[in-house]
Amino acid sequence: MPTPRTGDQIRREAAGSDRQFAGGAGAAELVAALARALRHHGVPVALRSEVACAQAILAIGAARRDDLYWAGRATLIHRPEDVAAYDLAFDAVLEDRVTWSAPSIPIPTEILVEGEGTADGEAETDDDTRVLRHSAVEQLRHVDLATCTAAERDQLHRAISALRVGVATRRSRRRRPAARGDELDLRRTVHTALSTGGEPLRLHHRAPTQRPRRLVLLLDVSGSMEPYARALVRFAHAAVTSRGAGRVEAFTLGTRLTRITRALATRDPDEALARTGADVEDWSGGTRLGDALREFVDRWGARGMARGAVVVVLSDGWDRGDPDVVSEAMARLHRVAHQVVWVNPLSAVPGYEPLARGMAAALPHVDVFVPGASLSDLEHLARLLATLADVSPASRTAVA
Repeated sequence: MPTPRTGDQIRREAAGSDRQFAGGAGAAELVAALARALRHHGVPVALRSEVACAQAILAIGAARRDDLYWAGRATLIHRPEDVAAYDLAFDAVLEDRVTWSAPSIPIPTEILVEGEGTADGEAETDDDTRVLRHSAVEQLRHVDLATCTAAERDQLHRAISALRVGVATRRSRRRRPAARGDELDLRRTVHTALSTGGEPLRLHHRAPTQRPRRLVLLLDVSGSMEPYARALVRFAHAAVTSRGAGRVEAFTLGTRLTRITRALATRDPDEALARTGADVEDWSGGTRLGDALREFVDRWGARGMARGAVVVVLSDGWDRGDPDVVSEAMARLHRVAHQVVWVNPLSAVPGYEPLARGMAAALPHVDVFVPGASLSDLEHLARLLATLADVSPASRTAVA
């Protein structure tokens, strides 16, 4: 392991260089400018990379151009294909902001990291201090909702309400004109041939259209799901507002089944949550997961609501009832639905195993099994729902 250089060694190296960094711009200001230039060239730069670069410059002194170059290259980019963009950004920034003069060491600059920053990610306090700011929501994306403070949970709820939930599609019987298709459009072909003396010089085709599938959300609001229930209701509201009325149905599961689709039919997420709380009488109560699932299949699912739909169950799988009831209800639901997705917040915990009786009984009838404990998990779920149309029922596979 190389021995760290002392301040005297850095100064001696600087004295032997014919071009030195005068330090007029300041380390943090220089790093922020370099990060902006990289983003302009299409290279994503995280805040932690900016902080690491500024700390590297302060640690080694960066008295020479090569020191600055390698401090930035080692911390700001992480892919070989970004080296060319980094070289262009580095040359442009140093030409505009850095004065090369007699040997000197840049003035140490205090680097502060704060939440909720400006659009440029930087703010000034005084001549010797630069503040690099970051988005609080970005910092909380991977934090478990059950461990958040009230203020952090409010920020995450606002982010969840702004999600755009993906739309799964299916082939329709309707046909549309297409440049290439699996079916010849005889009517248009003959009509066009009339203008060429009856010779069909141009063939027209038709292709099937794509229609959105119905999305059905079954939200567990029992006591064990209390830390996640409000976030999941906001996710359901985001799905309703993203896809429009009539394409999303939502129910809560507890000691009974409650339909909350109408309660979510408002643009205001806070109002939707309040209306849902007023409609659901068993909020944070017991768990009769199997009975609620069986009631959904008997009353709604088998009669058409779940037929060909993407059904998403958001639950930890705890059930006080008979696991055979869960297994039977899920088997019937699986037969009529296009895909069954189970979102379990507990599966985000390392080493998790589906040992709960309800979860173990339901898992054989689940196509996709994903975590749902954080904003990042729900963002992944929102994107996943748009890809399920590409999965044929014959190749269904549970995903851990």
